[in-house]
Amino acid sequence: MRQQLIEKIEKHLRDIYGEVRKGDLHQFESLLDKWSSKEWQTPSAPTEKNVYLITYGDSIYEKGKPSLSTLHQFLNEEVGESITDVHLLPMFPYTSDDGFSVTDYRQIHPDLGDWSDIRSFSNDYRMMFDFVANHMSQSSDWFQKYLQEDPKYKQFFIPEEEHFDTSNVVRPRTSPLFHEYEAEGGVKTAWTTFSKDQVDVNFKHIPVLLEMTDILLSYAHQGGTSIRLDAIGFIWKESGTTCIHLPEAHAIIQLWNTVINAFQPNTQIITETNVPHKENISYFGDTTNEANMVYQFTLPPLVLYSFMKHDARKLTEWAKSIGKVSDSATYFNFLASHDGIGMRPTEGILTNEERQELVNQVKTNGGEVSYKSNPDGSKSVYELNINYSEALKNKDEDVSEQDEVDKMLAAHSVLLSVIGVPAIYYHSLLGSKNDLEGLRTSGIPRRINREKLELGTIRQELKNDDRRASIFNGLKEMIAIRQEEKAFSPYAEQEVLDMDSRVFALKRIHEETGEEVFFAVNTSREEVTVTVPFQGHSLMDNTPVEETVTLPSYGFTWVKKG
Repeated sequence: MRQQLIEKIEKHLRDIYGEVRKGDLHQFESLLDKWSSKEWQTPSAPTEKNVYLITYGDSIYEKGKPSLSTLHQFLNEEVGESITDVHLLPMFPYTSDDGFSVTDYRQIHPDLGDWSDIRSFSNDYRMMFDFVANHMSQSSDWFQKYLQEDPKYKQFFIPEEEHFDTSNVVRPRTSPLFHEYEAEGGVKTAWTTFSKDQVDVNFKHIPVLLEMTDILLSYAHQGGTSIRLDAIGFIWKESGTTCIHLPEAHAIIQLWNTVINAFQPNTQIITETNVPHKENISYFGDTTNEANMVYQFTLPPLVLYSFMKHDARKLTEWAKSIGKVSDSATYFNFLASHDGIGMRPTEGILTNEERQELVNQVKTNGGEVSYKSNPDGSKSVYELNINYSEALKNKDEDVSEQDEVDKMLAAHSVLLSVIGVPAIYYHSLLGSKNDLEGLRTSGIPRRINREKLELGTIRQELKNDDRRASIFNGLKEMIAIRQEEKAFSPYAEQEVLDMDSRVFALKRIHEETGEEVFFAVNTSREEVTVTVPFQGHSLMDNTPVEETVTLPSYGFTWVKKG
């Protein structure tokens, strides 16, 4: 078995680097020996019961206390089994971007706690860790040693070189691609995909890949049953190319898939690539050898567009292309996250005019818009920065608090029904609104949806704030229904149905048990009657259903066959 593993690793390294020196392969063998001496546990594969919560380690806090233990306490006491997996956004020491400019991959930020808090957390919830593999802080020890001309770190980063053609590089930002830094021998430059404080590491240097692989294994060993590969499409740079989604980037993820599965099978490798759908799903590889899940970036803007226009046809047509991936790979579905609502995934689906309608609604509802640079020097909309419930509001129609609640629950009924594993952002679960004060004081558009919540205050608001409580309790009730139905397995088949233009509908079918569930949601304010494809009973209230179901304004239904 060990020899087979080494041969697979050697093949991956050849795919990445072409030639592999014996010394480099021996270092990977030593890495395997190091981790083979550890005790490992094998998590179960995701099922219909798995629901992820996307959150920062200090999203819920108490003054003077490490926030991981506070978050853990809040989830145990208020959320319970509605959530099975907790995605902790970067929990490491950092200097900017709310955690995504990491200074030390191996330490927990002291304000959050330490690794013992993570281990305690993992006794009650499966943990998803964020691996910011593409870049790290300019204040990190690695980069500082690069600036100090330490020979070990000389090739850990990517300087600007005259012969390297960057004219086709795809950018997610408008900031410069390279920045200058004061160094021991004068000014040094470095590639910076995202910002001056987020310096890209150089995976062309094998010691970088070795170190990153060791870090990845340490995350799995410390309780990470899912690992999110942040901005992973950018990790390989080649002159004259787009420097995104290159074959070597895929080969590195395939290497990590092989190594992780050798020690902890069923660990979920989840790729985060905010790009058009066809590019995004390329990270499934052959559907068994690369990502176990890919972020379903097209879902948030299309669900938003459907409820804005009261027209589900765009969502329906796109969803017809989404089906079962394999028995080990599926979609990581979400509507909101710490980032904005990505617009690149709508390319080829929505027209420029339709995309502009989304931009206009977000601006009307108090949100912001972030832009990216294009190779031709122009700029285009990259993401919409707004709380998802606020984005959903049609100001001339949705005038009551109940409208907002109904619309938010209806949108999440889509999330909980489509093929894949659902992930809910903490501000969505808790029924939050735009944090306009956070946006104003920071000047950072994404801060509009990153407010930190004090434990005692949020507990009181979940009792006394009708809007918060209705969304929170409504989502918990919906999740509880979903978790009991095998037809909602992440690997169960999906058939999207053509019905009224205002309705998004599908069937989920579990092949082994034969169980089927029909789902339909009304994206309009008008009452709509739909024909059910089989006789059964409503999972919402257990009443029999024979031929039709009438959906009220923003109403939805789950009907189980038989």
